[in-house]
Amino acid sequence: MPSSSRQSILATPLQTNTAAQRVIASPPLYTPRQAVLLLFCDPMPTQCLMIADLSHAEWRRLLHWLDISGLALYFLERLRHLNLDCILPSFVLARLKQNQTDNTARTHGMIAESIRIQTAFQRENVVYAILKGISLCPVSVQRPELRHQFDLDFLVAAESADTAKAILFRQGYRLYAQSGRSLEFKRDERPAISMRDFYKDQPGHSVELHVEANGDAASSRLARAEIGMLAGMKVPVLSPVDLFVGQGLHVYKDVCSEFCRTSHLLEFRRHILARSSDVAFWRELEIAGSSDTRTWVGLGVATQFITKIMGQFAPEGLTRWTVDRLPASVQLWSTLYANRSAFANVPGTKFYLLLQRELEGLGLPGKRSITKALLPLRLPPPVTRAAAREPMTTRFNRYSLQSTFLASRFRFHVMEGMRYVRALRCWREHLRRLS
Repeated sequence: MPSSSRQSILATPLQTNTAAQRVIASPPLYTPRQAVLLLFCDPMPTQCLMIADLSHAEWRRLLHWLDISGLALYFLERLRHLNLDCILPSFVLARLKQNQTDNTARTHGMIAESIRIQTAFQRENVVYAILKGISLCPVSVQRPELRHQFDLDFLVAAESADTAKAILFRQGYRLYAQSGRSLEFKRDERPAISMRDFYKDQPGHSVELHVEANGDAASSRLARAEIGMLAGMKVPVLSPVDLFVGQGLHVYKDVCSEFCRTSHLLEFRRHILARSSDVAFWRELEIAGSSDTRTWVGLGVATQFITKIMGQFAPEGLTRWTVDRLPASVQLWSTLYANRSAFANVPGTKFYLLLQRELEGLGLPGKRSITKALLPLRLPPPVTRAAAREPMTTRFNRYSLQSTFLASRFRFHVMEGMRYVRALRCWREHLRRLS
């Protein structure tokens, strides 16, 4: 877009829209991805408007990242709120509008499927609650159709687990994978979904059951569950504190893994801001989580990570017993690697292993040892599992997809392993100076 045209287009919204007037000067931004994320700050840094000058090829790359990061629809909604959607090239605006139309139908389909499953759960007295996804509305997510959701999650009491599984089996689901107390079910699975169909309503669905361990009432999230509404149906949801902790620890899990989905950071930031002046909530949260190492460390790491890439935002009622208690080495990791982790391409990086080394000193080991994460000795699970009586073309597509996936994983482990080794030398030098 020519500079003169850009100035004339931006003049009107910046003068007439109150939200768009809240613009401040800030340090230069270096990438379009940073510009997109900081667009959600209020006030908005002026450098975010650099996206108006992106080339066609840059927009193509940015759109792909917006899809993978989960930010595409939030991005369009934010620009509309600021009256700045006019700075988008016509092909970008058309693409995002179509994505939103498709995802609206997709979300309605997922809600209908959730209602169908929960109707059966309630009919057979399953003790459960909705997790993640839909339960984040409206505190973290303004409208459910703005969120690109992959599956439906339910927390289920141990004594109800068998009944819940039987219901899913009757509804056409099959057990796909199991990890600890989490079970993944799929129905009408397709070998692969292209990016063109990423937002479209598909016949297949994925459901995860997270079985709550038996324990006393004080530790039971299901015992503290409350009643919410979903499409006119009364459904059990986690208490506000449990919902916040669960979301924060999910972000913490993202940070401590190869790829961090940036939309999760934005959603958690919105949750914190929505509660910022709720003194009673922060007091209740501190009582519930300050004595549990995983909770206060997880919330602290997640909050500081977001702060490093988007600026200060969290109230003292949260940071005092979380961020401020983090060891200096953990805080240093966010300073050095938050941006590189948050804006990385799929499949991500291995810089999180530097953080894992420091967290192990707090008694919080990673899911896998650092050695196994660097040099995995097992093949990854299949991207798509075989179905009974599958056609030959489906089998061929499945094998082809798995071969491509294995090749990409091999390259990832080699390239990121070498980057980790180089980063480890620098990291040790930083720690030496820190001490």
